[in-house]
Amino acid sequence: MTVAGGPVRLPSPPFWRTAYFANEVMLRQDRLRITAEMIQDVLATPVHTQRQADGRYRHWGWLPGLHRWLRVVTLNDGETVHNAFLDRRFEP
Repeated sequence: MTVAGGPVRLPSPPFWRTAYFANEVMLRQDRLRITAEMIQDVLATPVHTQRQADGRYRHWGWLPGLHRWLRVVTLNDGETVHNAFLDRRFEP
């Protein structure tokens, strides 16, 4: 399925995500500590959400177990996960 001319998205479980996210992002060594549950928590109750110039959305949430902020980037539908990483620069 494409989203408004965007990339193909894969259905849940655990959540809608792009093929790029599933096949590249989550296989990176620096992302191995990020779990599906962490991403779902951030999407359910973000501390802050911001729309990017390209229409995608950034969602931030605090990970108490890692003592870090997690940024989850979704497509313009607000639910299809395209990227997720521990964000060192976010300040609430």
